[in-house]
Amino acid sequence: MFEMKSAGFAIQGKTLLQPTSLSFKQGKVYGLIGHNGSGKSTLIKLLARQQDCHGGEICFDGRPLGDWGHQAFARQVAYLPQHLPSTDNLLGRELVEFGRYPWRGLFGRHRQQDKDKVEQAIALTHTQGFADRLVDTLSGGERGRVWLAMLLAQESRFILLDEPLAALDVAHQVEVLTLIRTLCQQLGLGVIIVIHDINMAARFCDHLVALHSGSVLVQGEPDTIMTSETLESVYGIPMAVMRHPAQTHSIAIL
Repeated sequence: MFEMKSAGFAIQGKTLLQPTSLSFKQGKVYGLIGHNGSGKSTLIKLLARQQDCHGGEICFDGRPLGDWGHQAFARQVAYLPQHLPSTDNLLGRELVEFGRYPWRGLFGRHRQQDKDKVEQAIALTHTQGFADRLVDTLSGGERGRVWLAMLLAQESRFILLDEPLAALDVAHQVEVLTLIRTLCQQLGLGVIIVIHDINMAARFCDHLVALHSGSVLVQGEPDTIMTSETLESVYGIPMAVMRHPAQTHSIAIL
């Protein structure tokens, strides 16, 4: 669905992402991993049309991103940035309703179909119990689920998430990632997520893309990435790798 063809990005003479060729398909969770400044957020912003690539091309459904109208693209691809907008005085349900913007326009009234999609998204994310509470009063995990509900209400085929776990403790990270993976499997969504915790990435992602200094160093299924040699080349520090005693994935140990 997404295809990058030698697409890169530079600003003020500094290259943040070298010419990169990648493809992303529906039905899988892709994890972008690497140290700070490796190019993860730049890559996902290019896919989300938050920045224009310098050279090369990015296509969605075989069409260059520039050929998509804003509203038409938003019906296909939902994006959650690293720094979330303010939710002052917003109820959870009101936040989820924002996901219907691509389908009704800025000043369009909610139709029954919009209301049904909002309720469906709330049900899928199990947020009924706090949908009518102020977002700012919710726990980290609850807020994460409400934001996901908003993206689901958008009815897009791809969801792009830039560090959605940054402010969450370990329990809430597992809660949100479990929900993301379940929704991907149930709805056939494509999910691309910038994630710092390599062990979380190995557990919940189907495919990892490891970046280093603005270049894709290696990509593949988690087991092919989770080796001591590969992780040291990605992060620059020695790591041991072992099989998780209670799961099927490998884990890295400093």
